[in-house]
This record gives sequence, C-alpha cells and structure tokens, in this order.
Amino acid sequence: MAKKKRVTGRRSHTKQRRPSPYKRSVLMILSVLCLLSGVLGVNAVKLHAKNIAYKQQEAELKTQIKSEQARAEEIKEYEQYVQTDDYMKEIAEDKLNLVDPNEIVFKPIK
Repeated sequence: MAKKKRVTGRRSHTKQRRPSPYKRSVLMILSVLCLLSGVLGVNAVKLHAKNIAYKQQEAELKTQIKSEQARAEEIKEYEQYVQTDDYMKEIAEDKLNLVDPNEIVFKPIK
C-alpha cells in the first residue's frame, strides 16, 4: 500500500466552486419576485385604506343627499303655501298692518 502524500496549505488540485449561472439566474428571479410581491402587498394595504375612506365618504354623501331631498320637499311645500290666500292674509296683517273689514284692532297704550 502506497501512502498518499499530505499537502498542507493550499490545495492545487481542487477548484473553488462557484455557483452555476443557472443558480444565479434563479436567485435573481426569486429576488425580483420577492421584491414585486412586497411592493404589491404594500400597495394592496394602501388601496384597502383608501377604499375604507371612500366608503365612509360615500355614506356621508348619502346622508347629505337625504337631508337635501327633505329640504327640497320643505321648500316645495312652502312654495305651495306662499301661493295660498292664508299666506297673503298673514303677510298683510304682519307687514302692512291691514285688517279685515269686520275686525276690531286693539292697540296697546304706550
């Protein structure tokens, strides 16, 4: 049996292993995919927050629409009341101090 010589220090017969180009490209693709998924995740969270804010704004606007519709209905009713004789009589009594022919007016003493 022949004994092999032990070499101390540098090994001249072994090569340093480098990652193959295939492994490098796979690592690059995986890192790009991880980066893209991170960006998409962050954007999804931001969009979800915006969606919640928009839903709240939509609810507020619907409430305002209902109140404005009720106000429009009141205005229509008031417009109809303004065209009646009762309204004209009320204005004539209040603003012009007019009275009916058969009415007696009592004025306070000053």
